Amino acid sequence: MKPVIYIPGDSGALALGADKVAASIAGELKQRGIEASIVRNGSRGAYFLEPMVEVETQAGRVAYGPVRAAQVKGLFDAGFLSGGAHELALGDPEEIPFIARQTRLTFARCGITDPFSLEDYERHGGLAGLRRAATMAPAQIVAEVTESGLRGRGGAGFPTGIKWKTVLDTGDVQKYIVCNADEGDSGTFADRMIMEGDPFVLVEGMAIAGLATGATKGFIYIRSEYPHAVAAMRRAVEIARGAKVLGPDVLGSGRVFDMEVRVGAGAYVCGEETALLDSLEGKRGMVRAKPPLPAHKGLFGRPTVINNVISLASVPIILDRGAAYYKDFGMGRSRGTIPIQIAGNIRHGGLFETAFGLTLGEIVDDIGGGTATGRPVKAVQVGGPLGAYFPRALFDTPFDYEAFAAKDGLIGHAGIVVFDDSADMLKQARFAMEFCALESCGKCTPCRVGSTRGVEVLDRLAAGIAPDSQIELVTDLCNTMKFGSLCALGGFTPYPVMSALTHFPEDFKPAPMREAAE
Repeated sequence: MKPVIYIPGDSGALALGADKVAASIAGELKQRGIEASIVRNGSRGAYFLEPMVEVETQAGRVAYGPVRAAQVKGLFDAGFLSGGAHELALGDPEEIPFIARQTRLTFARCGITDPFSLEDYERHGGLAGLRRAATMAPAQIVAEVTESGLRGRGGAGFPTGIKWKTVLDTGDVQKYIVCNADEGDSGTFADRMIMEGDPFVLVEGMAIAGLATGATKGFIYIRSEYPHAVAAMRRAVEIARGAKVLGPDVLGSGRVFDMEVRVGAGAYVCGEETALLDSLEGKRGMVRAKPPLPAHKGLFGRPTVINNVISLASVPIILDRGAAYYKDFGMGRSRGTIPIQIAGNIRHGGLFETAFGLTLGEIVDDIGGGTATGRPVKAVQVGGPLGAYFPRALFDTPFDYEAFAAKDGLIGHAGIVVFDDSADMLKQARFAMEFCALESCGKCTPCRVGSTRGVEVLDRLAAGIAPDSQIELVTDLCNTMKFGSLCALGGFTPYPVMSALTHFPEDFKPAPMREAAE
């Protein structure tokens, strides 16, 4: 059979040299007169093994990695097109421990299929959820999603079904579905991975949301820093429209839903849903006061569902397999799976999709393999730049919305950034305040002024100026920001600051005292 070679084309793999590897493989095929197909698929998310090249053999797929362009000739000499032995050989990719331990529902096709082949997508279960939804009444679709227990994967964890029902129950003729793909948190890349590696699942999820709520138009708002994701989603939308998955007659159902891609302009605050709506409308992204909620008065003043990429990409499996199937995974009120993104100072960084419930320690030490430097783990920040810092004493915390909230933390977009014992937590706390000051939309005083004053207070603390007074002041300032800010940017900035102060008080002592302690 004609060899098929899979080389990831997603941004993470490209950053590690995947294009050079692809060019070397293409050149080697030409030089040796071998006919083979090269598929630029998505990444499986094991970035410590990227670029990971896979070959379809008669015995199944065989993986090799991490491959460098200079090693390609050696791979051909070893007969890798038929699964030949080589020092880079990883065997069956499904049996690589990092991948084998996962429960992949949302990311089931990522790294396996051709991202732009609708036929490949359908062969691997795609469109089954939308076909079923097309035969159901809107209220039935909403009930299925509600029963599944799916909660927003963008950070707040709000029940998706309730949001959909609110929009469904409005009497407006025009409604919208807006996908928040403004993935700006540090250590997060799940949205980008799914858009570049399996874009049709997002198209399908948005179409189901449209049928469920009566919305006929959707928008995907993608951050400008994701040019490959923008291109991938635009191409996928065109293909889906050409196949009548989108348009005036969705899969022959007689129902209407179409969508388009919009690009942000680099503002972190536009990840907040109301600022995102302002940006979509062509305005400067400014946070709106609530009420009214976007579900009542959203885009262009119309009822609007705003969901994160992973929330919408999780909907097709729910409609395909049923609410009970999805709900069977997870714990407590956190149902289904969560794509955990492991980054920072970590040996095995990447995306790990699993049911809720693993402890933070299992994720960092067992799955992540500890720090890349080999030094002890000092802190783990979960939930982006506004997430709390957890010390090793809290590593028994289950990955669950309520469990993290009980420890004054938040899951957010499920990004985990690991720090070893060389990290200075006072500097990390200052960074949080500085980040907020730079990214604030400026609408409310606690966020706009509080973050700037916070940087000044922490600078005085670092200089050893009246340390007790500075700690008291920054604590009071955080309390004001937490409860007085209009949105989560100012409201969540206290999480990293106060967690650093609470769990690592030694880092907040004046320099002479710290040196004496050492």
